[in-house]
Amino acid sequence: MRILHTMLRVGELERSLRFYTDVLGMHLLRRHDYPEGRFTLAFVGYAPESEAAVLELTHNWDTPSYELGAGYGHIAIAVPDAYAACAEIKARGGKVVREAGPMKHGSTVIAFVEDPDGYKIELIQHASSN
Repeated sequence: MRILHTMLRVGELERSLRFYTDVLGMHLLRRHDYPEGRFTLAFVGYAPESEAAVLELTHNWDTPSYELGAGYGHIAIAVPDAYAACAEIKARGGKVVREAGPMKHGSTVIAFVEDPDGYKIELIQHASSN
């Protein structure tokens, strides 16, 4: 068994696709409109779905925004240099909400960015990340 994807509901699909592809560097893997159900599914990731877990962005055409809720935490992405990743994300128009630095009570270097719908993405510095 393996994790296939994590689904996020997004208010404006094109805005979210620009964030995940242009700002975070993911690839649009597939996209399908469901006119009868009035929704679109778009899958984004760093590798093909056959090789890695991806994100499913679900856009319900008649819902412009969502309450994130208290149960949601964040998505984590490994990066080789969290400081450089924050600078690059800011240069691409992304929002860094916690600058890179050691985590509280630890030494792992982390940062947090926020997508257009308010979802948090943690950047975790791993020397072996691509």
